[in-house]
Amino acid sequence: MNWKLFAILSAVFASLTALFAKIGVREINSNLATAIRVTVILVFAWGIAFGTGVVGEIRTTSTKTWVFLVLSGIATGLSWLFYFRALQLGEASKVAPLDKLSVPLTIILSFLILGEAVTWQGIVGGLLITAGVLVLLI
Repeated sequence: MNWKLFAILSAVFASLTALFAKIGVREINSNLATAIRVTVILVFAWGIAFGTGVVGEIRTTSTKTWVFLVLSGIATGLSWLFYFRALQLGEASKVAPLDKLSVPLTIILSFLILGEAVTWQGIVGGLLITAGVLVLLI
């Protein structure tokens, strides 16, 4: 399977995440809801790591990799906390698209930080996503 299929599956499950989370935060504090979600993800992710036999690789993981994975985890945690609070306060059909402004932001940051090539497709795609979000929020 190639990366595009995994990305599509990610989008499908991200959509379900928004719907399930919106229902789930109706009667609970959004921070507690996030903690419950993280616990499920923790058990699920470690189960997959153990089940696929890759846990042993942890011993050879570089410090740089650890630092960036920890930073990614912190960013993910903050993103989820803010996302769940936004879902609790707003409509999922508005929160989810606004959250997807992460896509054009990632395109810009990948150019600036990762040195990825600036392409007309990246620029136009980022602008279209931004325009779509604006249309949905008006």
